[in-house]
This record gives sequence, structure tokens and C-alpha cells, in this order.
Amino acid sequence: MKISMIGAGNVAWHLSMAFENHHHQVCEVYSRQLTKAKALTSMLYQANATDQLDFSDSKAELFILAVSDDAIAEVCSMLVLPENAILAHTSGTKSLEDLQQLMLSHHDLPIRCAVLYPLMTFSKQKKINIIEVPFCVEADEEVAENQLVKLAQSLSKTVYLVSSKERKVLHVAAVFACNFTNHLLALAKEITNDEELEFDLLKPLIKETFQKALAAQHPADVQTGPAVRGDRSTMNNHLIYLKDRTDLFEIYEIMSESIQQWHS
Repeated sequence: MKISMIGAGNVAWHLSMAFENHHHQVCEVYSRQLTKAKALTSMLYQANATDQLDFSDSKAELFILAVSDDAIAEVCSMLVLPENAILAHTSGTKSLEDLQQLMLSHHDLPIRCAVLYPLMTFSKQKKINIIEVPFCVEADEEVAENQLVKLAQSLSKTVYLVSSKERKVLHVAAVFACNFTNHLLALAKEITNDEELEFDLLKPLIKETFQKALAAQHPADVQTGPAVRGDRSTMNNHLIYLKDRTDLFEIYEIMSESIQQWHS
């Protein structure tokens, strides 16, 4: 397919590379900051960088809207696309209907709306094996849906048709599994840093925890620690240590209570 990227952040960066590596053509890359668009196009074969949202003369068939959720409405209000183009956002939370309504309210030409949601955390500096990334597809008509499924299958071994409601649930679960987990690791590092201890001492434990959780039928089946054991003495000692860090104290209490309720 011929594809244009609207956005030049982490998602756009990885998807653009993946498209070209799998024989699709990236025609344009848009960013409000032209330098960011140029940084991405410098890594691509023949894509043009732009800070303008008028794509009326573009040869692209598919336009990937890879901007933050807060920016989608503003971008859509200024976007000019060729007639019958497919516009697909990559958001985990914005519904297909939201995109349809935005395009109907701002544009007269028929635009086919869709979702191409890669369920993965992306950072520019970290390579991702795109074949392992699950893609969730949704579209407002069958032809566009089939094209997006075919595109996603050219990149990944895991492609699902997922409704907006289902995708929102997946995104909530992903925040718990990814973002909150990473933040807990950051807090653990701060605790060790405060006492001038090596965070590296925890890394084998962290790896084993994740490996066990992923291998188990249910992560709760391999839960360990003082909360699941009902070791109130240890938990009280931990809370005494954390008494001057209100945020950590509250997180410890909430997490411990949640574990105990699950296993009661």
C-alpha cells in the first residue's frame, strides 16, 4: 500500500519502518515540527516531510493518524485528504465513531474511517520485532477492513478484528500490565537509590516474576509475598519504614489489600 503518516512520534517511527521493511511505500510524514518529520523521513526510502495537513494531491491510499488522543480533533479539523482515502487512527481509547463524527463535521468528501491499533509500548531507541506485535483492526466498511487486515497481516502474525468497546478494555488492561508495572519498578529503584543500594540486585527477581506470570495459566496462581501469606508483622514493618513517604505508603497499602482480597 501507499501510506502517509500523520505524526512523527514513537508509534509513527516504528510503523513507518515496518511498512517499508514489508514492501509498502511511505509517501509523506507530517509533524507540526518539520524537523521531527525530517528526522523520520531521513530513515525512509523516498518519503517527503511536511508540516502541512493538506494531502489533497497525495498518492497515498491510507493515512495513519498517529498523534496523541488530545491532538486528534484539532488535526482532523485541518486535515485535507483525497476522496475515498482511508484514515486510520492508532489510539487505544478513541472510538471509531469519534473519528467518523470528526471527519463528518469538518469535511464534505467521503473519507473511510478505521482503526489500526498496535498493542505495544514503543520507544524510538528500542527496536521492536513487529511480527510479535498484536494488531487490532476496525473499520466502517468491509473493503477498508479487508485492506487493513491484509496490511496488518503483512507485518504481524497476530491480527484481530476488535470493536471500539473491546479495544478500550484492552487499553485499560494494558495500562495496568505495562504503565503501572513500569512505574512500580521506578518506585523500587527510588527506594534502593535512597539507601544507596544497587537496583541491579532486584533484576533477577524481576525477571523471574515476569517469566512465572507469563507462563502461568493465571498470574494470581504464582503470587508470592507477605500480603498473600497474610504476614501482618512483615507488612507492618514495611509500612513503618514507608511512613514518611505518603505516596509509597498508600500504594503499599492499596496493593496489599488488593492481593489479600483476591486470595481471601
